[in-house]
Amino acid sequence: MKILVSIKRVADPDNASKLKVTSDGTAVTSEGLEWKMNPFDDWSLEAALRLTENAAEKNARVGEVVLVSIGPNDEHTQRIIREGLAKGAERGILVESDDGNLDAGVVSAVLKAVVEKENPDLVVMGKQAADGDSNVAGTELAEKLSWPVINAAMRITTADDGKTLEIRRELDTGVATVKVTGPAVITTSDRILQPDSVQNGVTPEGHEYAKLEVGGRYASLKGIMQAKKKPIDQMSLADLGVDTAKSLNYTKYELPPARSGQTTFVEDVADLVDKLHNSAKVI
Repeated sequence: MKILVSIKRVADPDNASKLKVTSDGTAVTSEGLEWKMNPFDDWSLEAALRLTENAAEKNARVGEVVLVSIGPNDEHTQRIIREGLAKGAERGILVESDDGNLDAGVVSAVLKAVVEKENPDLVVMGKQAADGDSNVAGTELAEKLSWPVINAAMRITTADDGKTLEIRRELDTGVATVKVTGPAVITTSDRILQPDSVQNGVTPEGHEYAKLEVGGRYASLKGIMQAKKKPIDQMSLADLGVDTAKSLNYTKYELPPARSGQTTFVEDVADLVDKLHNSAKVI
């Protein structure tokens, strides 16, 4: 099974308080920000690695995971690709572009072009990015490819090298079980990190992974050393012949107003309700 996994470098969500807006409000600056792999993409990488290994045997790869990242060709993007390679992915692809030139439509067009070059059995993506939070790139990619899409996957089961899959996905009202014939696009939720969330027909059925709380597996020292030798192909949007016209443009950014730090004490519930309704106007 060959799986294409998209990964993005994003400003560390834990440092959101460091975000700054330019004086004219036209951009968010990256000064002083720390970068990491988009957490949602880390979940999708973990799912792809589980689908392409025999977890009962150490380092037993039975498929191929190809990473693709779209963004600046800088140390941060290179580092997150190497991080994914260290965890077990076989190859990386970097499509160079400034972040300001990207929206979900451009990203899905780039991924379509890469899919046509790589011919994977599956595309596995994070359901959204921690910066834009648009949650539409996976669906747009599936539409462009005329492939089925399953969003917010929490459990994936296959026994025939990914040709057919049974996927449980989260809904606002519960859980839906979907059976699909590949190739397909899958976006994952954090529940894909559960010990028994992926069954690939190769890893023994009773095997359970270690419980992961916030992200995918850690890279081993051996994996980190091997990642230095794994290939990262580099290309541009022009190389892929992608239309770079964005359909979404931001006109202005504003930071939320600073809190006053003042505290007002109320006498009783009636006074609280009155202030919330008439002064704060939040109810």
